[in-house]
Amino acid sequence: MAAGRKELKLGSRTGNKRRRTRASFSEALKVADARARARATRNRPAGRRRFKHIQAAIAVPYEDSSASPDFLLRAFRWGLALTLLPLCGVTSWTYFDQLSGVALDRAFWITSEFWYFATGALLMTGWFVSGLFWNAFLYLYVLGHELTHILAIWLFRGKISDWGVSVDGGYVTTDKSNIFISLAPYFVPLWATLLMGTYAAFARFLEPTPTVEKTIDALLGFFWAFHLLWTLWMIPRDQPDLKENGTFLSLAIIYLANLLLVIFLTSLASDDFSLREFAREWLIRAEDLARTAWVITQAIRAAL
Repeated sequence: MAAGRKELKLGSRTGNKRRRTRASFSEALKVADARARARATRNRPAGRRRFKHIQAAIAVPYEDSSASPDFLLRAFRWGLALTLLPLCGVTSWTYFDQLSGVALDRAFWITSEFWYFATGALLMTGWFVSGLFWNAFLYLYVLGHELTHILAIWLFRGKISDWGVSVDGGYVTTDKSNIFISLAPYFVPLWATLLMGTYAAFARFLEPTPTVEKTIDALLGFFWAFHLLWTLWMIPRDQPDLKENGTFLSLAIIYLANLLLVIFLTSLASDDFSLREFAREWLIRAEDLARTAWVITQAIRAAL
C-alpha cells in the first residue's frame, strides 16, 4: 500500500498487506444459505462464535497502524469523553422524561404509527435472536457498514481506490479518515435513511395511501432495529474503529449520536413530541445539573 493510503476493513482474516477476493452479491447469498443450513444441525451459540473475527476497522495510516497514541492524545480523548458524559446524561434524562409524559398523557402508545413501527422492530429482533437468516443479515450489515464509510469519505472529499464486501467481511481503501468517517456506520442507519429518502421523494409526486404509510412505518422500525441490534452485537468484538479514536470517546459519541437519532424519529412519529419543547426542557435540566455540580465543587473546596 502506498504511503498515505488508508484502509477500512470489516471482517478481514488477513493482514493489511494482502488483498481480499471480492464476492458478488449472489455468491454471498449462496454461501449464506449453505452456512445457514449447516448451522441448523448445531446449537445457536456455537454457530455464532465463528463470527467473532468480524471487525469494523477504522482507516488508519498503513505505516502507523501498530503505533499507540501518546499520553497527551489519550488524555485529551479521555477528557473529551468525560465532557460528553453529562451531555449524554442530560439528553437521556430529558428524552425519557418527555417521552413518558407524552405516552401517559397523550396516548402515544396506542397510535397506529407506533404499533406498526414496533411490529417491524420486534420482527427484526425475533429474527436476530433466533438466528434465522443470520448470514444474509450479516452480509447486509457488512454492505451497509462499508457503504456508510464510503459516503462519509465522499462527504469529506476523500478518494476511494478500492473496496469490497462478502459474508466474511469487507474493506475500503481511502486516502482520508477522521472521527466521523470511522464511526459513521455505528450511528447512521443507512438502510432506514435510504428508505425514508426514497419515500420522501415519491411522496412529492404521489399521494401515499394509508397502507403505504403503515408499511413504511413497519419497515422503518425493522431497519432501525437492524441497525441497533447489529451495532450492539459488533461493538464488543474488539473493534479497531473504536480504538482508533479511543474506545471510551468513541462509545460516548456513538451513544449520544444514536440517542439524538431516536429523539428525531420520535418527533416524526408523534406530533405531541416537539423538538422545540425538548430543547427547552434540555436547557432547564442542563442548568440544574451545572448548578448542582457547582455547589458540590464549592463544598469540596471548603472541606479541603
